[in-house]
Amino acid sequence: MRTRHLLLAVGLTIVWGLNFVVMEVGLRHFPPLFFVAARFALAAFPALLFVGGPGVPWRKVLLAGATLGAGQYALLLTGMRAGMPAGLTSLVVQVQAVFTAVLAVTLLGERLTRRRVAGMAVAFAGLALIATDLGAGGPIGAFLLVVGSAFFWSLGNIVVRKASPPDSLRFMVWLSAVTAPPMLALSLVVEGVPRLEFSVEGGLSLLYVALVSTLAGFAVWGFLLKRYDASVVAPTALMVPVFGMSSAALFVGEQITPLRLAAGALIICGVLYAGTRPRRTTSPSPLPAPPREETEENRASAAERT
Repeated sequence: MRTRHLLLAVGLTIVWGLNFVVMEVGLRHFPPLFFVAARFALAAFPALLFVGGPGVPWRKVLLAGATLGAGQYALLLTGMRAGMPAGLTSLVVQVQAVFTAVLAVTLLGERLTRRRVAGMAVAFAGLALIATDLGAGGPIGAFLLVVGSAFFWSLGNIVVRKASPPDSLRFMVWLSAVTAPPMLALSLVVEGVPRLEFSVEGGLSLLYVALVSTLAGFAVWGFLLKRYDASVVAPTALMVPVFGMSSAALFVGEQITPLRLAAGALIICGVLYAGTRPRRTTSPSPLPAPPREETEENRASAAERT
């Protein structure tokens, strides 16, 4: 990856890591389901007036909206509202890579290697550490909601992989457009009519998650995936929880305990190990035979053959 593109990837992971703190701030002003609906409505309009069609069958757009949009973020923000800390959330959702590997075997017929099984086991050991830490009095129910969000993310990954949209930004705009209306209806049924009061903090958080994290973020992600192999680009996302946990500690005072650091190391290492391929060992090529030494006997033998 070129230096400027690597810097672009690092900048994107900073944006996505900070996104969890911004969502936590936004939840002070909006109910979680309404926040999801408002996020996708703002990401869709007015962009859908200029981008053209999604470029893939509508059923795949609807499936992506149900999984990557509604399912993922409804559970994610509900879990955060229920008490799951922002930094820890940014770490736990990375288990989506493990779920994606399992679903790829089940739904796409991919081969489950021993390397992937080992990596998944290590990642789930990290999740078990976090569950143990939260089980001592923390929001274990909120933790399970975030794990469920990661599962819906992995389902969405399978949908997008099968859809193969030609333009990731255009696809994301239409995904947002089909997600916003049902989420708004669900919010009205579950949360009732929200009592909204204008707030600069709430407005800025909504603009950030809709325009910066969603539209600009996925535009950059698609730009990188068009120029480099997914195996080169995807591991950069493992920096998201690094910036997520550090920004949560810096801006909202979230505590980072040694147990959570150990759990984070297990999850990241497990995901990275499961998602990479071992280096192939090549047998050394045989050494060239040394040149024959020119002797009188050799010259005589050659003369006899001619």
